[in-house]
Amino acid sequence: MENRRKDGGFLGQPAWLWSLAALLVGLALSLLAASLHRDALTGSERIRLERLAERSFDAVDGQLQTCGLLVRSVQALFLASDEVTADEFEAMYSNLRPREQFPSLQAIAYAVKTDRPSPEALPDGQVHYPTVLVAPMQGNRMLLGLDIATQPANLAAAQFARDADQPVMSAAFRLIQRANMPGSDDGLTIRLPVFSPGPQPRDLAERRAREMGSLAASFRVNRLIEDALPREALERFDLEVLDISDGEAEPRLLYTNPLEIQPRQGVETATFVRDLAYGGRTWRMVANAGLLNDEASWLPLLTFGIGCLASLLLATLAWSIAGTRARALALARSMSSQYRESEERFRALNELLPALVLLARVGDGQLVYANQACRDRLGISDEFLGPTLPELVEEPGLRERVAGLGTDPGAIFNETVKLRVPGQESFWATLSVSRIMLGEQPHLLAVANDITELRVLSEELSYQATHDSLTGLLNRREFERRLDAAIAALDAGAPPAALLYMDLDQFKLINDTSGHYAGDQLLAQLAALFAGLLPRDAVVARLGGDEFAFLLERTDEARAAALAEKIRLEIDGYVFGWEQRNYTISSSIGVVMMRGPGLSQRTLLAHADTACYMAKERGRNRVHLFSEDDLETTQRRSEMEWAGRIRQALADGRFLLHFQELAPLWYGEQAEGVHLEMLVRLRDEGGAMVPPGAFIPAAERFGLMPQLDRWVVDTTLANFHRIHPSGKPVKLCAINLSGPTFEDDSFADFVLQRLEDYGVPPQRICFEITETAAVSSMARAVEFMQKLRAAGCKFSLDDFGSGMASFGYLKNLPVDFIKIDGSFIRNIETDPVSYSIVRAVTDIGHQLGLQVVAEWVADERARDLLRGLSVDYAQGFAIHKPEAALCFRN
Repeated sequence: MENRRKDGGFLGQPAWLWSLAALLVGLALSLLAASLHRDALTGSERIRLERLAERSFDAVDGQLQTCGLLVRSVQALFLASDEVTADEFEAMYSNLRPREQFPSLQAIAYAVKTDRPSPEALPDGQVHYPTVLVAPMQGNRMLLGLDIATQPANLAAAQFARDADQPVMSAAFRLIQRANMPGSDDGLTIRLPVFSPGPQPRDLAERRAREMGSLAASFRVNRLIEDALPREALERFDLEVLDISDGEAEPRLLYTNPLEIQPRQGVETATFVRDLAYGGRTWRMVANAGLLNDEASWLPLLTFGIGCLASLLLATLAWSIAGTRARALALARSMSSQYRESEERFRALNELLPALVLLARVGDGQLVYANQACRDRLGISDEFLGPTLPELVEEPGLRERVAGLGTDPGAIFNETVKLRVPGQESFWATLSVSRIMLGEQPHLLAVANDITELRVLSEELSYQATHDSLTGLLNRREFERRLDAAIAALDAGAPPAALLYMDLDQFKLINDTSGHYAGDQLLAQLAALFAGLLPRDAVVARLGGDEFAFLLERTDEARAAALAEKIRLEIDGYVFGWEQRNYTISSSIGVVMMRGPGLSQRTLLAHADTACYMAKERGRNRVHLFSEDDLETTQRRSEMEWAGRIRQALADGRFLLHFQELAPLWYGEQAEGVHLEMLVRLRDEGGAMVPPGAFIPAAERFGLMPQLDRWVVDTTLANFHRIHPSGKPVKLCAINLSGPTFEDDSFADFVLQRLEDYGVPPQRICFEITETAAVSSMARAVEFMQKLRAAGCKFSLDDFGSGMASFGYLKNLPVDFIKIDGSFIRNIETDPVSYSIVRAVTDIGHQLGLQVVAEWVADERARDLLRGLSVDYAQGFAIHKPEAALCFRN
């Protein structure tokens, strides 16, 4: 019986002991697993937070670098330009669209180096930097005139930036735009020097000699830092950014995120610190965070609970050795799975990096690892089947350098390269490659950042600095640079070249009648037309307005003239349609040959302009080859000289009046008097007659026509009864008026006063205005005409059909006569179209109650045809040749 107790104790007691032991071991293992799980989570979270902190620090550092690149891009504009105007500065700012890329940007300002405290002051021997350009102007106007020389720190920063040609960043300060506003000092500037146009200065002496001013961009510090930081960093970290540049005991706090993350009881915290050095200042970034958040802190407890449950089950089944062993193995597998998951989370941290990270074997360069950003950008599969690391580099020389890194343990590759991707477009990136050891195996670690957008921005800035925004052709600045290069080539013995200067004829008519947008469209269409006309090596540019220039190298006079004539013919045959109107276009082209050394840009452009002017003077729509004789003629008869001669002729009384009679066609001469038109003439200093075409254009261009029209009106009315030498009374006297004259508010009152002073019946005066002038300023023309018609004066619409007026305008213009343009009358005998136009104008004019006058009637045949068409009056050499008025005869 005792043996049975021993057996029972042997069988029963050990089972309880094993069960209790299994329970205790299970609980101990559960506690250990929970502790290990917590350590693994804490370690994994620390690594994740460290990567997030590094990414945040890199983002702020990158934002500062990008802000400096923005200022450097604006600096390039000044290097490429002789003078940057306020409009160009504002246009540059608008094209950059910096507020989209840099929301923290407050303003970009340029301070010019000068020896004057203000533009109107005399030099004082001191160096001043008054601010002259600001963009955007809205909200920053108070910066204009600010002299940074009055601010020692700002002046020192400008001089340091000049000597080093590197960006200099200021300490935080209160922006002038935010003066007297609540809040902390929340502004900083990044400053760069501005040098005279040309290549980048090479040394300190050249930088000081070529300094023109200082360029600064101001930013809001809080916005700059907060925009750079990832959203996850703002939500996870308690962040502080301190300025430790001055070594103060209490550094200045630049930024802290609004979320105060308080450490919790029993939760370990991690602190990450990095010092960022940029532009002469050092910022310290401090990031604090709890290692486990509320959600993750429950995972170890969950692990412990699972372990306890497993322990209870293990104790219950302790008597079953097989079952106990099986459950122990299952528990071990479960714990191993948890450890593997922790390792996978660690690897996932690297997958979150935005940079492209690659790992390749030394020797064959085959990729063995690429993070998610790299696989997405390069289209690499998870098996890393694709190009080797060197094959990604497009430039052969750089590709060989990357391949050679495997043989040099200390070598580092750090270049801007173009990476090629199978099936995609290549892209620009900064590539850093170094040799590392993983275990016993050497590998190449590569990190790349895509900078394609910055590259495109730089190329766009370069394009905008050299091309015309409307036509896409070269602008004046770039064309002058190309012309200087051609002159230098001629000095070195290059073959002759040619310069063509083109100006559109009557371009102002399109702007006046259809608006400037229509004119812009015409210029853009002509620019596209040039592409099919010019040789491949020809340089074409829009110099401004409707002026174009062409540079042809290695050519002779015959080929240059032939190309100019080809351009002229193409434009002459070009019809520009706009809003149901068709315009015929013509151009005047001047050609200047460039032979031998010693030429200058200014002289060549002046000669080309002179040749173009001579083409216009000789009838327009032609090509003119420059010669020295043209220069002498143009100098004698330049528009500026004519303006002075017209003023002097008015003062000397050398203007005189001629008259030309008009004859009725379909009824006999009326006994009550003659119908005539007054014509202005000029005698030069030697007494010779000057044709109107020589001085009228200059009078129009220099605003002298209103003064000349007043003289004609006053002289005609004062001598109204001494015009016709036969003594016949004047039935109707026509006086021509220019467009600017009837836009003068006081001219109508002047006419009415002179009619009263000289006792001339208003019914005997008819004022002639051209169709183009009336249509281009319809409202003013109607107001002027109605005021004089109310007194009894009459009006005639001159040169009808030469411009773009339609018959609909006749219903709105209070006129009494229509004068058909002489170009239709001249061809009426031979051209059926001209005949039909004259008939249509006459019929419609009569239906509107108007009388019709035909100009340029040269023979009896034309007179008979016009009579058959019921035209009312004829004017021309077949009727009467102009002669001096009686009052101007000696």
